[in-house]
Amino acid sequence: MGQKYLMDTNVLIDAQMNRLPQKGLNFLAKVINEDFTISFITQIEYLGYKDITKSMEVFVSLADVIEIDKFIIQNCIDLRRNYKIKLPDAIIAATALARNFILITNNEKDFAQIQSLTVINLYSL
Repeated sequence: MGQKYLMDTNVLIDAQMNRLPQKGLNFLAKVINEDFTISFITQIEYLGYKDITKSMEVFVSLADVIEIDKFIIQNCIDLRRNYKIKLPDAIIAATALARNFILITNNEKDFAQIQSLTVINLYSL
């Protein structure tokens, strides 16, 4: 694929619940097979649900999890100063920007104001 992708929490949830359209599911499967990457905040959000199953834990354990670092922190601070954005979304966006990843999310509106961030919505493919 060449390009790197970061998955938002809602993408993992929608995939697990079989909500994604076939084209989006095919794209996501290809991304996961080649480079399954999430932010630490996605790991926390996804595994923080009370009805988490063992298979969900195993699935997320297969991902490369990007931990927070100084560059992500600074990007997050800049995003929070410049945009009205929730902290978890700011961390995810900051992670994608710091690592030059495309963000895969089903909540484009949460990130629409960040023009430097490239977003793919699996429902729009």
